[in-house]
Amino acid sequence: MSFISSAFAQNAISSQSGLMSFLPLIAMFAVLYFIMIRPQMKRHKEHRTLLASLAKGDEVTTGGGLIGKVTQAGETYIRLEIAEGVEITLQKSAITAILPKGTMKSI
Repeated sequence: MSFISSAFAQNAISSQSGLMSFLPLIAMFAVLYFIMIRPQMKRHKEHRTLLASLAKGDEVTTGGGLIGKVTQAGETYIRLEIAEGVEITLQKSAITAILPKGTMKSI
């Protein structure tokens, strides 16, 4: 009789420890989500709204460090004037920031 009661007790402990072994994994995923995934999604959303708001005449900077004025904005490409009479074509995704008006004049 003593063997049966100890077997039931061992079974109850193992099922509880099995559930508790997943708790650290769930906690690590929650921390990963709030520290890495959520901020990255927020930055991606801000970049999409920045690209959607691009218009002719905006002064922008690119990922490569070029600063210029948008002369033409299409669906996926833009024309950027980097110097007087010098225009280049870029993908919209290369734009990293819209600068305040008059930034190019001060450079």
